[in-house]
Amino acid sequence: MNYLISIFAMSFTIALAGALAPGPLLTAVVAKSPKYGFKTGPLLMIGHAVAEILMIAVIVSGFSRFMENPLLIKMIALLGGIILIFFGLGMIRKTPSLSTETATSKNGVSNLPFLGMTVSMSNPYWTIWWFTIGLGLVLAAQKAGFLALLVFFLGHILADIGWYSIVSFAVSRGRKFISDRIYRGIMKTCGAILTGFGIYFISGFFKNSI
Repeated sequence: MNYLISIFAMSFTIALAGALAPGPLLTAVVAKSPKYGFKTGPLLMIGHAVAEILMIAVIVSGFSRFMENPLLIKMIALLGGIILIFFGLGMIRKTPSLSTETATSKNGVSNLPFLGMTVSMSNPYWTIWWFTIGLGLVLAAQKAGFLALLVFFLGHILADIGWYSIVSFAVSRGRKFISDRIYRGIMKTCGAILTGFGIYFISGFFKNSI
């Protein structure tokens, strides 16, 4: 039992440290919370959890050896960058029509899990993390048995759910004090950040290819 507690604590702590770092997923939570409220964080995490389950399955099945190919990593960075730019520019394009009076909406809420999965998988840093730090952690947990692997995943995803739920709650609670101008500014900023991440990943691809 003690070793399971240790695995959970280690997984939770490492995942929380990663979640606290600014990135595309945090940007998506901040951008969507004014519209969909507190449920934004948990719903985005459903898609994020699916992506992480798939990644763990890839590692456990042994396919991670093929995924570690440097060329494949570069292609992931390129494709991920393009997707993030698409999301970022789309947010900026919609900004002029946004208003706090129509911000709260149920329409499109079912798309949040898919967005969470897409944003996660389009982030090259997420992929690299799993094939380096995550790889060692998953294999170590796997050696201890399926229960240990399950505890590892629970610790990891609960850290993400906890943090991003706090963020979406804070943003959604503050939306009543946000004017249209501030709301649009937040959306423009989030769109610009996502676009910036995309450009950064693509520039890294071409830099490493020269």
